[in-house]
Amino acid sequence: MTALAEELLAVRDTGRDFATQPALRLDRLVRAFYQGSRKIEVLNGASADIFPGQAVALVGPSGAGKSTLLHISGLLETPDGGRVIINGRDCTGMPDAERTRVRRVQMGFVYQFHQLLPEFSALENIMIPQLILGRTKKQARQRAAQLLGSLGLADRVDHRPAQLSGGEQQRTAIARALANDPRLILADEPTGNLDPHTAEHVFDALIHLIRTTGVAALICTHNLDLARRMDRVLRLENGMLVEVQPLALR
Repeated sequence: MTALAEELLAVRDTGRDFATQPALRLDRLVRAFYQGSRKIEVLNGASADIFPGQAVALVGPSGAGKSTLLHISGLLETPDGGRVIINGRDCTGMPDAERTRVRRVQMGFVYQFHQLLPEFSALENIMIPQLILGRTKKQARQRAAQLLGSLGLADRVDHRPAQLSGGEQQRTAIARALANDPRLILADEPTGNLDPHTAEHVFDALIHLIRTTGVAALICTHNLDLARRMDRVLRLENGMLVEVQPLALR
């Protein structure tokens, strides 16, 4: 375990108070799919609250519906029943344009593969979502440089994705997810494409930014060692979310 990881564990175990209003509330979500005449219930009343400053692991077996849950949480998919409440606002029945705005302003996404635009530099990749939101080039450039610097990439700002290592690419993707100061980060296997050593450092960087910015984060992972180091663990079982103590996770 790295020194930063030990520091983050110590911070987690001091009993920090989180904000009382959840950044994300999942309220009795229901989602089913059909294969021919067969109905497959993926979510069956899944509920959870994710608070600012919390890193929450989402675990469960393959095929349990973790990606579906993340897509619904990110307003990319609509549940068959239940509600998705973001910062106190019910977003479930919003029209597409408003859902897109909520995603753009209040959410950041980190994927297993970095999804960086190959023709742009690391700095430019982080500037783009800010420019779309309406920030000036100067503001976007300053914010992008600050984020890259906080992730140890100050000397890589002008490099394109192909010139970056796998860990550097993923740290750049994390910086992009935080570019617009979101209230909520949704991450789907953010270290799943990395070797163990690199995954450790990328995970530490992600958790460090969650701690320092106060953003809420729901992080889907198969890596139980990483899940144990988060504030909370939610296991998806039989369509329901069950709270598991991180250090007791097996």
